[in-house]
Amino acid sequence: MTENKDNIVLKITGVHKAFGKKVVLENINLNLHKNETVVILGRSGTGKSIILKCIVGLITPDSGSIEVNGKNTSELSGEDLNHFRREVGFLFQSGALYDSISVRENLEFPVVRQNNYDGHDVTPEVKEQLQNVSLLDSIDKMPSELSGGMRKRIGLARTLMLKPNIILYDEPTTGLDTFTSKEISTLIVKMKEKYGVSSIVITHDMPCAKMIADRIVILKDGKFIAQGTYTELSNSQDEFISSFFSY
Repeated sequence: MTENKDNIVLKITGVHKAFGKKVVLENINLNLHKNETVVILGRSGTGKSIILKCIVGLITPDSGSIEVNGKNTSELSGEDLNHFRREVGFLFQSGALYDSISVRENLEFPVVRQNNYDGHDVTPEVKEQLQNVSLLDSIDKMPSELSGGMRKRIGLARTLMLKPNIILYDEPTTGLDTFTSKEISTLIVKMKEKYGVSSIVITHDMPCAKMIADRIVILKDGKFIAQGTYTELSNSQDEFISSFFSY
């Protein structure tokens, strides 16, 4: 992809993170472009999810910078920070629904807690996002009544309520059967096409990666060692890289 600075929505520069003596991320650099889906591959426990948590501010890097839409996230406060949190959606592995409230209330929650919420009825927005994930008939159900795949789809619908231009997916198909995994992968592609969102996806699901990725980056020993399209990397002669594609 030709580099265009005006086209970059997320820029990670020289990010380093260690926990005690264990270095998890070492000089991580990554540009995410508008309307691009980047998949990060790596062995379990090698820091992939730490990258996402650094982006949303759940973990602070030891050094380096992260810019979202041209703003350094470490320097944000007040309304700028609230605006950043609306721009970046984070879909957790579990879907992270609130079990004590209904699907409708789960989707309403991120909207009504915003400082600029004016008290309007958000039902039309809730229904739009539930239609996006083909679960409008679940609007008044409780999370406990939903399957794992349905919870993930509801989680995506809730993430979309604030209309983020970047979505971070942490293992979106983990624990799902092959059919449901394909449904989630299809939704990721659909949301990109409908809303023009840019995404970073952590996954071990190679059929999912093949379906959704514009670009794949490979993490090894805290460093990105390769990047390219699915086809380019699947033809790599490097044993570590090729191991991901021999499923």
